[in-house]
Amino acid sequence: MQLYLLYDSTMILHFLLFLVFYVLTKHFLNKIQNLPTSPFPALPIIGHLHLLNKPLHRSLSTISKRYGPILLLQFGSRRVLLVSSPSAAEECFTKNDIIFANRPRLLAGKHIGYNFTSLAWAPYGDLWRNHRKLSSLEILSSHRLELLSGIRSDEVKLLIRRLFRNKDEIVDLKSAFFQLILNVMMRMIAGKRYYNENVEEVEEVASFQEIVRETFQMATSNMGDFLPLLAKVGGVEKRLLDLQKRRDGFIQSLIEEHRNKMTISLPDEKNKTFIEVLLTLQQSDPESYTDQTIKSIMMALLGAGTDTSATTMEWAMSLLVNNPEILKKAQKEIDNVMGYDHLITESDTSKIPYLQCIISEVLRMYPAGPLLVPHESSEECSIGGYRVPPGTMLLVNVWSIQNDPQVWDEPQKFIPERFDGREAVVRDGFRLMPFGSGRRSCPGEGLALRMVGLTLGSVLQCFEWERVGNEMVDMTEGVGLTMPKAQPLLVKCRPRPSMVNLLSQV
Repeated sequence: MQLYLLYDSTMILHFLLFLVFYVLTKHFLNKIQNLPTSPFPALPIIGHLHLLNKPLHRSLSTISKRYGPILLLQFGSRRVLLVSSPSAAEECFTKNDIIFANRPRLLAGKHIGYNFTSLAWAPYGDLWRNHRKLSSLEILSSHRLELLSGIRSDEVKLLIRRLFRNKDEIVDLKSAFFQLILNVMMRMIAGKRYYNENVEEVEEVASFQEIVRETFQMATSNMGDFLPLLAKVGGVEKRLLDLQKRRDGFIQSLIEEHRNKMTISLPDEKNKTFIEVLLTLQQSDPESYTDQTIKSIMMALLGAGTDTSATTMEWAMSLLVNNPEILKKAQKEIDNVMGYDHLITESDTSKIPYLQCIISEVLRMYPAGPLLVPHESSEECSIGGYRVPPGTMLLVNVWSIQNDPQVWDEPQKFIPERFDGREAVVRDGFRLMPFGSGRRSCPGEGLALRMVGLTLGSVLQCFEWERVGNEMVDMTEGVGLTMPKAQPLLVKCRPRPSMVNLLSQV
C-alpha cells in the first residue's frame, strides 16, 4: 500500500514539474522571440481557454486591461492576437491590411460558408475580390438599394400598422424588429414574406424559420474550432452538415422558382430581386455566376444582415426608454422637421441629425459585432513593435475600444450629444468602427444604416414608448456573435395624439 502511495506521489510530482517547466518555457520563449505579451500561465492543450468567461468580449476586455492592449493568446490549438486599442487596430487595418485580409478556417466557414468560398469566409484572393465586387456593385450599391427602397418602406409601414392596431398592449420589440428585418431581406432576395400577414406556403415558411433559428444557433464559434477532437465527439460537424444541406436546398428551390419565372417573362429592372439580378448575370456569364455563387451570396446577406440590424434597434429602444429625456428630444426634432402630415422616409433621416447621433452612440456602446469577424495573418508582420507569426488569428475587440475611458469620456453613459455637429458618424478613425475597417469591412453598412434609421425614426415619430414597470430595462448582454440582449425588450406602446389621424390612414 505504501509503495502505491509513493508511486502516486512521484507521478503527481513529475506531472507538476512538467507543468511548471512547460509554462515557464512558453513564457520565456515568447520574450526571446519578441512575441506580444502572453498572460501567464498558458496550460497544455487548452492554452488560455481557462481564462475565458461569457460574454466573451467583456472577458477579453478584462484580460486586456490587466496585461495590455496587444496580447498573444493560445486558444487550444490556435494562436490568437487580441487587439484592444485604436493605435493597434490602425496598424492591423492599414499597413498590415492585406496580411490580415484572410479568414481563419473555422467550422462555420467550412460547413455553412460553402467550404470557405462564401463572401464572409473566402481567403483573400481573386474569388473573394469577385464576390466583393459583385456584392458592392450589383447587390448592395446605392442604386440597387434605392430601387428596392419601396420594400423597406412597405415593411416598416406594416410594422407601424400592427403597432397601431394593437395599441396600449405590451410589445416584444426583439421579435418585432427581427421579423421586420427578415421580411425585408427575403423580399429583396426572393420577393417573399415569411412572417406576419400575407405569408404564402405555410410549410415553406416553417422550414425557413427553423433554418434561420438553427443558423444563428450553430454559426457561433464553438470549442471545436480550438479543440478539434470536441467537434467530432460532440457531433457539431454532423449538425452543421445537416443544417447546410437544408439551407442549400431551401435557397436552391428559390433559385429554380425564379429561373422558371424568367423563362416566361423577364422582370423589369426596378422590381428585380437579388436572385433575379444574379440569374440575369448568369445568363451572360454562367462560369462566373454559378448557382453556388448565388446561394453563398444570398446566405451571407441573410446571415450578416438580419440579426445585426434587429439587435442594434433593440439596444437603441432599450436605451431610449431608459432615458426618456433623450427620447423626447428625438421626437421633438422629428416633429420640427417632418410635421404631422406624412410619415418619415429614408431620405428624410439624413435631415434629422439628432437621430443620427443616437444611432452612432448605440453603435458605439453596443456594436453588433463586438469582436468583428476574425481575421488571420498570411505572413509574419509587426504590430506595436511585436512580431506576429503567420497563421495567427486576429480578434479586434471593438467593444472594448469603443467603451474605453481612455478613448471616450464617460463611455458607459448614453450621450448622443457627443456626436453633435457631425453628420451620420459611424466611423471615427479607429476609435469607432462598428462595421470593421479595411478590405474586409462590412459591405452591408449602407443597407444597415438605411434600415435602422428608417425604423427608429418611424417608431419614434408615431408612438410613445414607456417601460413596462418602474424598473429600468435590464441592459445585460446575452451570449452570441451579435451581442444580443439577455432579456428581450418588452415595452408599452401607444400612438402619439398628434399622429393618430395619420396612423388611421396607414
